[in-house]
Amino acid sequence: MRRRWRDGNGTLRTPGAQVPLRIAASYRARTRGLLGADGIEGALLLTPAASVHTVRMRFAIDVAYLDRRLRVLAVRTMPPGRVGRPRLRARHVLEAEAGAMAGWGVRRGAVLEAMAEA
Repeated sequence: MRRRWRDGNGTLRTPGAQVPLRIAASYRARTRGLLGADGIEGALLLTPAASVHTVRMRFAIDVAYLDRRLRVLAVRTMPPGRVGRPRLRARHVLEAEAGAMAGWGVRRGAVLEAMAEA
């Protein structure tokens, strides 16, 4: 069964932590992303998405590319002003402040769990 994501808040469960999650599923929310923000508490899930950019962003971010089962395909740190290439098989992109994902145990092959608030 295919999951229908909606904009909102939730919780992200990683191999090493449970963190607050913001979900951006609408075109408007995905386009806005972290633009204009000075930081982020927890993580932002962009869905559907296969790539991101950090043009006009104020801080570096960790980016995890996820398949449809939320398995991590790749993790990269992107400084401001960069454009990421689309990832083959990526259906979602997870963003967090640079360095956060290593502390949460998010690495290639890890399976994440995202739960939206009701």
